[in-house]
Amino acid sequence: MIRWPTITGALLACAFAANALAQATTLARPPLFFSETWKALPTPPDDHGAWPVTQGGVASPNLELGLHGTTAKEVQLVAVRGNADVYPLNLWTGTTTSPSAVSLRERNNFVDLSDPLAKIRWNVRSSGFHQVRPIVKLADGTWLVGDRATCPCADFNEVDVSIADVRWIRLDIDRVVAVGNWIERPDLSKVDEVGFADLLPGSGHGPGGYVNVGRFEVYGKPVKR
Repeated sequence: MIRWPTITGALLACAFAANALAQATTLARPPLFFSETWKALPTPPDDHGAWPVTQGGVASPNLELGLHGTTAKEVQLVAVRGNADVYPLNLWTGTTTSPSAVSLRERNNFVDLSDPLAKIRWNVRSSGFHQVRPIVKLADGTWLVGDRATCPCADFNEVDVSIADVRWIRLDIDRVVAVGNWIERPDLSKVDEVGFADLLPGSGHGPGGYVNVGRFEVYGKPVKR
């Protein structure tokens, strides 16, 4: 005698298994879109081993640097000190006197960060209450800043920021100030620029208030401009 419930259950189990297998085989991490490690400038550094950061400090030839905020030109490119694993080449916000942000734009492509596995990976540290926050510029020119802050951390740490976990709020890029309400489900399929913001002014040389951003990577699918 045929036991229909048993057969039905087996068929359902097979269907669920096939669906799970299909999802597992189609899910893949997006590629590395860019990786920036910065580059020492040819001019002599100042007494603290640093330069005002410029386009010349960008190691990747296809990336364009953006500096944002009323004192963003005070963001410093700090030279490697001793062992690069301990103190890498990095951008430092300590001498700014207002909130500041830095962004990178790939010359030939937007980046699709709508993939659930898209992410930012950066090697960062901070002092005081300062935190490193992700920022993006959408294809329509809208700037957003994310709530997923990295740090405080006294040592350089490599941290992944999963874009799917980030909540976004509009960013006044000229002042580097968050404005308005949360933006629900922004269209991240064509992101023009990606970067970081320090929403507090720096405290100067010495501990107290700054962020350092070393290697900065973005994982997402390229989209031709």
